[in-house]
Parts: sequence; C-alpha cells; structure tokens
Amino acid sequence: MRLYNTLTRTEETFTPGPDNTVRMYTCGLTVYARGHIGNFRTFVCVDVLRRTLRHLMHYRLHHVMNFTDVDDRTIIGAQKAGMDLRAYTDQYIAAFREDAKALGLEPVEENPRATDPENIAAMGAMIDALEQRGHTYRSDGSIYFKIASMPDYGKLAHLDHAGIKPGARVDSDNYAKDDARDFVLWKGTKPGEPTWQVAGDTPGRPGWHLECSAMALRLLGESPIDIHTGGIDLIFPHHENEIAQSECATGKPFSRFWFHVEHLIVDDEKMSKSLGNTFTIPDIITSGHRPSAVRYLLLSSHYRKQLNFTWESLQQAEEALRRLTDCLARVDAVSASGGHADIQKRVAEAQQAFSDAMQHDLNTAAALGAMFELVRAINSAIDAGQLGTEDVPVIRSAFAGFDLVLGILSLRHAEDEQPPVPVEEIERLIEERHAARRRRDFAAADRVRDDLAARGVLLEDSAAGTRWKRK
Repeated sequence: MRLYNTLTRTEETFTPGPDNTVRMYTCGLTVYARGHIGNFRTFVCVDVLRRTLRHLMHYRLHHVMNFTDVDDRTIIGAQKAGMDLRAYTDQYIAAFREDAKALGLEPVEENPRATDPENIAAMGAMIDALEQRGHTYRSDGSIYFKIASMPDYGKLAHLDHAGIKPGARVDSDNYAKDDARDFVLWKGTKPGEPTWQVAGDTPGRPGWHLECSAMALRLLGESPIDIHTGGIDLIFPHHENEIAQSECATGKPFSRFWFHVEHLIVDDEKMSKSLGNTFTIPDIITSGHRPSAVRYLLLSSHYRKQLNFTWESLQQAEEALRRLTDCLARVDAVSASGGHADIQKRVAEAQQAFSDAMQHDLNTAAALGAMFELVRAINSAIDAGQLGTEDVPVIRSAFAGFDLVLGILSLRHAEDEQPPVPVEEIERLIEERHAARRRRDFAAADRVRDDLAARGVLLEDSAAGTRWKRK
C-alpha cells in the first residue's frame, strides 16, 4: 500500500510495525462546540484509512483519537455558559459520539481526554524531559518551548527559517500560518481557569500542542508511531509543534507517516459562522437528507483534493446510493437457476480494481468507479436474463467486501431498518393496499401509497411483490 506522506511530500510504501500492528493517532475534536461537516470530512476519510488498513490489508490497529477538552476555546465557552469545564465538554463529546455513529465511523481503540489524570501526568513528564535537554525556558509563570533549540524546526510545514522570529513567543493556542514563534507548553495560572500542578509543582494548565504529543506517546508507546492523521489546517502550528516537543523530548522521530485531509468548502466558499454555512449533521438531517448520503459525499473525492459541499452534490450522493441499493435489490430478486462465468469474471475484475485504487493512496473516487462499473454490468446481465442464483452470493460477497472499507451500504441498511414509520405499520398498510387493489378500490390503494410517501416511505411494485424503502 502506498500513502502520501506530508513530511516528505511524496507517496511512499507503507508497512506496519511489529506484529502487523499499525499504531495511529488522530487529532480529534476540540469540544467547545458540536462538530461540523468540515470536521467530519477529516474523520470520515480517516475512518476509511482505518478500514482499509484493517479490512483490506488485514493489519491490526491500535488507533487513538483524542478529545481536546481544555484549551482557550473550551475554557472561554465554559465560562460564558457558567458551567464546570468537564460538564461543558461532556455535552459536545456526547454529540460527537452521536454524529460519529450516524456517519458509521468505526469505534477506535482509545478515546482519551486531555484532562484525564494519566494524560496530565504524561504532559508533566514530557516537560521535564524537555527541560533536562535544554529546550525550554520559563517566563511569567509559564513554560515555553525554545524553537531555536531545534535546528530542523519547520520540516513538516516547510517553513522558511528566515521568517522565524527568534526569542518571540506566543501564548495563544492558535496563531497565524507561518508565524513561527516559541510556543507555550504550560500556561501559568489565571483567575477562573482550571489548574493542575506539574513540572516542579508549577500551577497552570497545558498548551494545546503538548496535549496530543503526550497522549500519543503514552498510549501508543515508543517513537516513532506509524501514522499521525488530521486535517490539513493542523499542519502548522499544531503538528509542527507536536513534532518539535516530541522529538526533542525523546531524541527519536515522532511519526513515520503524516496523513492530512484537505479542506471542505461550502458552495465554493470557506466555512464560517458569519456566512452561516458551518452545517452540523443534525442540520443536514433536519433538511431531509440522510447521514449515509453525507458519508458517501465526504468520501467521494480523493482526500487530498478540496471538496465543495453543495445541496445539489448531496442529492447526487443520495441518487448514487440509490443506484447501488436498487441494483442489489434486483440481485436478491433473481430466481433463475445456474451461474455465469462472465459475470463472475466481472466481479473479480471489480474487486481487483477496487483493491488497487484503495492501495494507491486511498483513491476512493476510483474505488467507487469500480463499483459502479460492476453495477452497470450486473444490471445489463439481469436485463438480458444472464444472471442466476449461483451468481448472487458471489456478487453479494464482493459488495460486502467493498462496504467493509467504505461503510456506506451497511449504514444505509441500518437507516432503512429504522424507517420514519414503524415496520409493523408499513407491512400492515401494504397488506391493506393489496386488499384494496384486489377489490379494485384503486383510490384507497393510492391513498395508502401517498400517505406513506408523505411520511418518508416509498412503495415499489414488481413481479416479486411490493418492496418499501425510505424516501
């Protein structure tokens, strides 16, 4: 498998660590607000990476995705809400879990919070190691990382060292691109802020960058880890500073591969609260769209290409999913006996094309293309009467394999199992409709169909009977 490595700006062959295990870290949500579709583009693409490594390459995964529950934004949000920091961030962690389930994200092995006592202790230990190696200084009760102490600082973001400001420092967790300054590891105590004591009993709280390094190395073990992932906006300063503090504390490379997902824009514009286009998953569901269509759209473009979200593109994703499910429904209705070597050959070719695409830097667009080529071949074979019951398990097995990696069909199926009308009521109304048609009361039959359609359930009649599906 080949992956693009942001550190080297090249595609490289990826191999796992000992015991065929991939140790992977993902920068998770900063839980000061509900995650939006831009956040979830990254999380869906990382989920597809995880699934590819696990289900296609058959590697073991030790995957950590954190919650940043203490930084400038979470503290300010909790203060404005008049809430304890833990209670304030709990609500957004719960919302993330709800949205992640709706989008079919596989649970990862570890979901640490920055404020977990074990993680705070690990941050203190990392500061101690950096102090002992001469990479820090103290000022006004805070502890800073001295970037001049690291000759190759800026190697991930490819910073121009001429632009680095020697001796200048920054306390904010977020700052301007390419504004390379000494960054805070441990912030001195301020009134009303949560406080811990580490690094020689220094009271204060961690800087954002320190948190991820400490959690990654505590939970994944000795450097280098195999893959570090996140959105492209995290390359600088966050990931650059993670590298600096981790490598200077351990004397070893921090991560072998850096995997970054490009921005999602909305209607050709950057997402912003002022434009009102930072949509959440509940926003999209309220608009009448389904999470499976959102997942399809978020993975439909290569992860290193900018993705433009529009309501039209979401509708196109819905239609593409419908083509997939309709094809599989036709396959399940096949009753002719026998098998056909030609269609089984087409299945094998599609499986190979899918695997090749995913192993080539996670080319989801090409993988979907292979699936739809197979859909066309299957539909043509059914139309020509050249598909038999022996072909059905072969086709079903192939699509199950595709879906272990992409996770769209199983998500759609789970949604269909929870329709907007109880299944028992749908089945009762279908039987009432059949009875009305038998007595030639077509007006009553149409009323049943139209009522269900208005409530989000479509009925489809065929020679095999009546099938329902979500609208």
